[in-house]
Amino acid sequence: MDHRQGKSVLIADDTPEILHVLSAILKRGGLVPRPVTRGGQAIDAAMADPPDLLILDFHLPGMSGLEVCRWFKQEPGLRAIPVIFIS
Repeated sequence: MDHRQGKSVLIADDTPEILHVLSAILKRGGLVPRPVTRGGQAIDAAMADPPDLLILDFHLPGMSGLEVCRWFKQEPGLRAIPVIFIS
């Protein structure tokens, strides 16, 4: 049994083409992509339904990826979620 199957991955990137490519790759791997284009959207989405993994672009409008990561790591319910940065 594949333990990745159905796991959700929150992707925050302001480039639609990158979101599309990453989402397609994750879907092929049996994962559930949850793309957003802003840091604040990533926080809202995670609070509503915590993801299993967070993929963050460093450069996001409004709130940078680094600020989002800091926020996640200070939030007790989200701090254990692994974060991957892309740039």
